[in-house]
Order: sequence, then C-alpha cells, then structure tokens
Amino acid sequence: MSSQGISARARQRGLAMVELAIALPLLLLLLLALGEIGRMLFQYNSLLQASRDASRFVAGQAWNRTLGQIELSADMIDQARTLAVYGAPVLQAGSEPLVSGLSTSQVSVSALGSNHVQVSISYTFQPLIGSGLPNFGSGGATLGFPLVATTVMRAL
Repeated sequence: MSSQGISARARQRGLAMVELAIALPLLLLLLLALGEIGRMLFQYNSLLQASRDASRFVAGQAWNRTLGQIELSADMIDQARTLAVYGAPVLQAGSEPLVSGLSTSQVSVSALGSNHVQVSISYTFQPLIGSGLPNFGSGGATLGFPLVATTVMRAL
C-alpha cells in the first residue's frame, strides 16, 4: 500500500491527544504557580493590615503627655503583638492566627525617633507544594519566601 492512498485526515488522527499530553503538565504547573502567587499576595496583604492595626493601637496609647515622649510598656507591646497576630489585643479562647503559622515572636514593636512607633512583622511564606526542592547533587533549594510588613505611625 502506498502512502498516497491514506488521506491527510487519517494521518492526523491522535495528534491532538499527543499535543495535549505534552502541553497539559506545563499548563497545570503555570496554573499552580499563579495560584501560589495569589495566595502569597493575600497573606502579605493580611500581614500589612495586621501591622497597620497594631501600629495604630500603639500610636494611640504610647504617647506620654506628661513627659512629652513615647513610652512603650511591656504590657502594651504584648497587646500590640497579640493584636497583630490574632486581631484583638487580648487573646480570646480558641483564637487562631490571622495568617497560619504566624506567632507573636515574629512581631516587633519599637519607638522610632522621638515621636514615631514602628510595628514590623516578619513571616516566611511556605507554598502548598512543599518547603523545598529536592537535592539533585548540588543542594536543595528552599521554597520559603520572606514577607516583611512594616508600618510607622506618629504617636498621638
């Protein structure tokens, strides 16, 4: 039988399935990467809002009108850290962090200059696919990405 007897349509049969099998893993990887970037931006936005809330809380209470300077007590710093992590200055029973894996040790509260307060949250974003790439001879690469949300406000 010669190849002239086979129609062009018959020679193309199954080609679309092969193309799909080649392209589908790449498209799924791209979709997963876009989802992870969206999740990272959502978590960063949550951290930034928590930093703003804690900074606003400290700015409203840190100014000592008698002395004319900022006064940060240990209790106020603990309340600001709890506010940044849990959304309330006093820890409620059964409260969960606003961002999973966030703890009060990742929040720093400090005076900046003579009349500003700074709240900084340092958090390592972990993708859903794992914490690192496997070791292929030269050492594995971690997938953790540092997110830092810092807010400075003038004490009132």
